Formats: sequence, structure tokens, C-alpha cells
Amino acid sequence: MRRAIGEAAARLPDSDTPRLDAELLMAHALGIEREALLLGGLDRPVPEGFAPLVARRAAGEPLAYIVGHRDFWTIRLNVAPGVLIPRPDSETLIEAAVSHFAGTPGPQRILDLGTGSGALLLAALAEWPAATGVGIDRSPPALAIARGNADALGMARRAAMIEGGWSGTGELFDLILCNPPYIAEDEQLPGDVADHEPHSALFAGADGLDDYRALAPLLPGQLVAGGVACIEIGATQGAAVASFMASQGLVVHIRHDLAGRERCVVATRR
Repeated sequence: MRRAIGEAAARLPDSDTPRLDAELLMAHALGIEREALLLGGLDRPVPEGFAPLVARRAAGEPLAYIVGHRDFWTIRLNVAPGVLIPRPDSETLIEAAVSHFAGTPGPQRILDLGTGSGALLLAALAEWPAATGVGIDRSPPALAIARGNADALGMARRAAMIEGGWSGTGELFDLILCNPPYIAEDEQLPGDVADHEPHSALFAGADGLDDYRALAPLLPGQLVAGGVACIEIGATQGAAVASFMASQGLVVHIRHDLAGRERCVVATRR
């Protein structure tokens, strides 16, 4: 297995983490976690299922779709074609919410606009066990995955997943989370993203800002006084999105991700 992992990593030059990908594929072929693979030693025979998995990854299929899951914050989420794969950068939104509610009982009601796999809502519900929430998405396949994740995590009674767009619910929430599409339509993306993940969850008009323009007027009417909206942004979009939010009377600041890039607009009501 040690030799096979090294050879597989060499076949994945387009990956930022070829060795890690190869180890995760080997663990998946064995039906174990990567930690168990490494602790158990790599001098065993290669399982038959490993080579087809490597071939799929070498052809550009996202690792998360191959293994069927992605870890996010403190939870594991099932993912499949038709739903955006959660990224570590999006954990910046949960960090912003945790910071906002520090020293308080936390939010009681949470809204996740464009919930996708349910990542943001379910991570927040895991953080605040007394909270309940609503996830909205216009994609039936994504909603099916989100409902499955809520059920698998024991949160089905706390998380309502409903079909819809940027019209919201008309209710008030303590915390609003949103990772909208924000890629400009002519921007080039890596092949494993552009060829496999849903374009409806990626692209947002000529400048990548169309969905923020639609979201900004919605937020004040759905946010309680003292609540917070944490909205993901692209690394160059902070000023533009902050201006949209400020024009609606919201108080705004920008939070950066671990790489120092603008990643989250944090908006509160005056």
C-alpha cells in the first residue's frame, strides 16, 4: 500500500494535496478512516477497489464525491453530485457567529439561505444544541442531501429544509448564514469544480455580485435586534457587498479567513 499510495499521488498533479488524496482513497477502499490506515501500517496488500478510485480522481472527479462525504467544522456531511462541496473557508462564517454570541446563550433561531448540503445550518446547530433552524435552497437534489444529513446527525427535528430562493421566510432569526454564488460568469475555475459542481451554486452574473444585490434587502426584515448575518464573500468583494448591506441600514464589518483573505461580511441591525 505504501508504494501504491506514492504512485497514486504521482498521478494526481492537478490536486493541491495529492498524497493526502491518495491516502484518503486508500482508506475509503478499505472502509476505514485515514488515521486507522496510517496507524495500522502501510505494508499490507493493496485492496482491489483502490485503482478505480484513483482513476476517478485522476480524471478530475472531486475527492468528496468519490468518498461521499466531507468533514466541516465539527460534523461530517454526506455529499454527492448536485450539491456544492463544503470548503474550510466557509467555516469562517461559523467562527464569526461564535464570536458574535460569545458570553451569551447563543442563537435560538437560525436561517441558512442557500443551504446546499446543510453545512452551515447543521454546523451551527451542533454548536448551539438548544437552537432550531431553517435551511432554504432552490435545488431539490441539494435539499434531499441536506435532509439526509440532518437525519444522520440526529437533527431532523431541529432543522427544517424547505424549497425557496432569496425571498426568505418572513420570520425573525437571531442568526442568518449564507454562502451564495459569487463567481463572475467569465471567471475560470479548476476543472474538478467547473466540470462537476453545480453551476447554480457557483456563478452570479457578470461581476459575481447578483445574489448579494438580491440578499441585502431581505436581511433587515428577517434579523432580530442584536442578531447577526454572516455572509460569505469572494476575496475581492468585501467593499461592494458591505456597501449593499450598509445601504439597508445594517452595521457591517469584514472578517478574514485563515489565509488572511476577506471571507465573511458580518452584518447586524442598528
